[in-house]
Amino acid sequence: MEAMGTTLIEDVSVPRSALPAMFDEIARIERAYDLVIPTVCHAGDGNLHPNFVFDGEEVPEIVWRAADELFRAALRLGGTLTGEHGVGVLKRRWLVDELGEDQWQLQRQITRVFDPLGILNPGKVFTD
Repeated sequence: MEAMGTTLIEDVSVPRSALPAMFDEIARIERAYDLVIPTVCHAGDGNLHPNFVFDGEEVPEIVWRAADELFRAALRLGGTLTGEHGVGVLKRRWLVDELGEDQWQLQRQITRVFDPLGILNPGKVFTD
């Protein structure tokens, strides 16, 4: 895959029964954005690793738009933004879509209980 270009390696998971539909979504996104997205998966648990291939060092905006569609497709199919690697700073903007507003606010409140001064991992997930 290195020979193809730079990659943004992602990690989503869907129920195993939704794997065919998720692969259809990936193919649709490839066509819609004229991107190459080789995908490997752990079929036994529904975990997929789509690799967005692009030129250059910085992830182009078109790749982020395609990734947005991919994340939303995984959620629509009953899956999650991440199968095994965590949300991290790159996916934090989609976390409220997965959790819902109530759970998002609850997570923020729990964080404030344990970190009232906002000194633990400042600016990582909860940025305001």
